[in-house]
Formats: sequence, structure tokens, C-alpha cells
Amino acid sequence: MDINVGGLVSVIVFYFAILVVGIWAGWRGHKNKTPPNQDVSETEGHTAADAGDDPQKRQRCSPEEEESMLAGRDIGWIVGSFTMTATWVGGGFINGTAEAVYDSSLGLIWAQAPWGYALSLIIGGFLFARQMRSRGYITMLDPLQDKFGNRMGGVLYVPALVGETFWSAAILAALGSTIAVILDIPNSYSVIISACIAVFYTLFGGLYSVAYTDVLQLICIFLGLWVSVPFVLRHDQVQNIGDTWSLWKGDWELKYVGVWIDFSLLLMFGGIPWQVYFQRVLSARSISSALWLSIIASFGCVVMAIPSVIIGAAGRSVKDWTLVGYEAKQPEDLNEGKLILPLVLQYLTPSVVSWVGLGAVSAAVMSSADSSVLSASSMFTRNVYKLVFRPKASDRELKVVLKVAIVSVGSVATVLALSVDSVFDLWVLCSDLVYVILFPNLLCCIYVPFSNSYGSTLGLIAGLFFRIAGGIEAFSVPPLIKYPFYNEEDGQLFPFRTLSMLICFSSLLTISKLSQLLFTQNHIPMKYDLLYCFHETHQAPVERF
Repeated sequence: MDINVGGLVSVIVFYFAILVVGIWAGWRGHKNKTPPNQDVSETEGHTAADAGDDPQKRQRCSPEEEESMLAGRDIGWIVGSFTMTATWVGGGFINGTAEAVYDSSLGLIWAQAPWGYALSLIIGGFLFARQMRSRGYITMLDPLQDKFGNRMGGVLYVPALVGETFWSAAILAALGSTIAVILDIPNSYSVIISACIAVFYTLFGGLYSVAYTDVLQLICIFLGLWVSVPFVLRHDQVQNIGDTWSLWKGDWELKYVGVWIDFSLLLMFGGIPWQVYFQRVLSARSISSALWLSIIASFGCVVMAIPSVIIGAAGRSVKDWTLVGYEAKQPEDLNEGKLILPLVLQYLTPSVVSWVGLGAVSAAVMSSADSSVLSASSMFTRNVYKLVFRPKASDRELKVVLKVAIVSVGSVATVLALSVDSVFDLWVLCSDLVYVILFPNLLCCIYVPFSNSYGSTLGLIAGLFFRIAGGIEAFSVPPLIKYPFYNEEDGQLFPFRTLSMLICFSSLLTISKLSQLLFTQNHIPMKYDLLYCFHETHQAPVERF
């Protein structure tokens, strides 16, 4: 095995720089933390009276929780814009965009992630950012538990946890494949080392470390990919991408319109209910900046996708890859289309440039992995461990639990990345569940006053059933329901994910209103209000269980 020494040195330099910045940021955050005697509500833009009359809000404003999970709500607009953008612009984003453009069966038309996530950030900013930041929440699950109770919140945590964990695993697996291509080393080395570094500085500094390393990582991605683009476009074997427009633009077939709409809506609305997004929103220094961070990051997503689109188009514009030293005429002939970005860096740029690009890809992966690990761990620590099992847990105990959770989630993601071939397919399925289940629940708990636990429970069951009944192609699960336009060759052509989401949403509204009428008008005795939504001795939702 001939290790690419120059590339290895480049990756080590990138990783060392990220580790140093992560440790420095954690030290800086702990040094500048809010003094114990300071009124935390004032630093958030609330008055002391706002928090003083509400035990739930006082509970949300715990300084220790805010320090470890939200960087003391002290993220300014510059760092916030970088970390919000880096939340989406990770390894899966830049690799996936290049892959879609290169893929002969997809093309630019199906590269929906850049503009889909950009619109998701704008929609999330206007629908949720100001509302959730003004109420002083710590995690995305807080409003769900306030509205539907701790146990229902714990149930809704499952798709959020699994989605974050599988996302971390998927991008770590992608990193392993990328580095294996360019450096010619086993992918397990890069996966384990990358995970250890990300977990270490996240463990040390919490969101402070994650946010400040995101700044460095986003700069690395931008410079690394843009430095590579001129060399790629000038390569002798790369045709003018304008002349090859027909090869990489993709074909628009009318029968796939429903599928295209389904995935577009999934990205736009299913991209909102993720803790990695709300962690940035809730850590913003002010309520107004929470909205502006989302808007700025939406433009960042589009800008950061441009080099990936160019690289994917350039890869498709090479007539014969064997002329540049590759072993097949096209990477997709060897089922390596998903590696088009690292392959372009390796074969179509000078060695030094490919090393810089590789560092950019590595930085992109870590910027997503650390965020997902911290997000899943924060939700477990607060919304499951504290609110469900240990309501009286001390701040010191919660800090220990958070650190254990970070190590556990990082370890599970690493094991999955090394052992499960279809980890990306698992993440895609979890993304479906986040869209179908979490989005309507989050929307209702913020905007529908009469929504309750009965509606949430029945909505979850209905949405989950119709989504799974549509089949899971990646795992050879046949459809139980063949929606309109179904055929054996193409599968489901109807936007059944969006239909399942709407069924969940409408069921939640209908059952919530019906249960309200039945209980409040004494059609059903209050003693049967098992979820304590309308009971005469009604307690605050956070204290129900």
C-alpha cells in the first residue's frame, strides 16, 4: 500500500488547526461565561419578571444548561452566520450535489438540496426562529414537551435522535470513502480519527467549540473547492461545461413530477425540525438575530453549492476517464459516481491542489458531524434524562450526562459508519420520519392553541402508517398501499411522503379539536382524561408526568 504522504500531511494540518480552534473556543467560552449572580433573563432580552412568574421559563433559563448547550446564548451574527451555514453545508451537501449533477440519470434538475435547504432556512426563520428564541427554549423538543407532555416528547425524540445519529454516521462514512480514494489508506483510519477529534473538542467546549470550528471549516470548504475549480475547468480532457450542458442538466420527464415535488417539499419543510438548526437559532444573542442568521445562511447554502455543481458538471464533461489514469471510461461504470468530487480532485487537479481540496472535504464532514453529535446529546440530556427521568437533577449531574451522551452518540455513529453499508439509506428514511411526524407536531404546538397529546398521538400513528405503507425501497420493503401512478418499474410516483405528512397534520388537528369538545362539554367524564389535557386539576405540561 503506497500512502499519499503529501495528502496525509495536508489532512493532518487541517485536523490540527480544527482541534486547536475547538479547544481555544471552549476555553474562551468557559472564561467568559455568565457570572452566577448575573440575571440571565437580562442577557436574553427578557426582563426578570418575564421569567420570574413562570417556573417553566425559569427552568429553561438555567445558566449551566445554556452554557453547555447554547454557548450562553452569546453567538453573534458573524459567527452565527458561519455556523448556521456550516450546519447544512457539510460533506453530504457538497458531495451529494456534485454526485447528483454528475449522475446521468439525475443531473442539475435533481440537485435539489442547495435551493431546498436555502428555502428551508428562510421558512424556518420566519415560522419558528423568532417565536422559539423569544420563549427561551433550549432544545427543539421543549415546545413539544410543553404542549404534549414529557412522554410524548420522549417519543418524538426518537426520530430526531436516530436522524442526527445516522446523519453523523453517513457523513463519516462518506469521509472515509473520500480519503481512501485520494490518500490510498483504509477508510476506517479516517473515520475513527475524524470522529475522535470532533467528539473531543465538542466534549471540551460544547457549542462554543462547534460554532468557532464551523467558521474555520466553512472557510476551508470555500477556499479549498474554489481553488480546485480553475484547474478542473482548464484540464485538457474536460470539455467546456457550457457545450456539454445537455449531458449534466438532467431530463425532465412528466411522470416524475410527483417525485420531484415530494423531495422538494421534504427538503423545504423537513429540513426545519432538526436540533442542529434550532441549536443555532436558540443560541443567537438576540431575538432579531435569530431570524437574520437563517436568512444569511440561506444565501450561504446557494453560494457554497456552486463549486460542487461545477465539479459535478466537469466530471460528466470528461469523455474518457481512462485518459486521465482512471480504470474505467466513467466512474459510474464502477459504481463510483458518488465519489465524483474526490475523483475529480485526484485526477483533474495537481497533487497540491487535490490535497487542499481534500482538506476542504474533511472540514465539511467534521462541521456536520460535531453539530449532529452535540444536538442529539443535548436533547437526550434535557428532554429525556432531566424532564422524564430526573427532574431534580443538578447542573453538575447534567453536565456529566451530556458528556457521556456526546461520547455515546459519537461512538455509535462511528460504529455505524464502519459496519453498515446502507447507513445513508437509513438516514434518508429517518429524514422522511422527521418530515412526516416532527414538522406537523412542531407547527401545531407553536401555532395551534387547541392541539393536544391525543391529537399528537393519533397523528403520529396515522402519519407513520401511511409512510411505511408506501414501501421502503432501499430495504426491499414492498408497498402495502400502491398510491396513484404506481408501477412496478418506477415504484411510487405520487408524492406519498407529503401526503403522509398532511394526514399526520390533519389527524392531529381533528383529534385535538374533537377531544377538546368531548371533554370540555362533559361528553366524556374528566376521569378518562388519561393524558391530563383537560383535567380539572390541570398541571403545567412539563410537570404532568
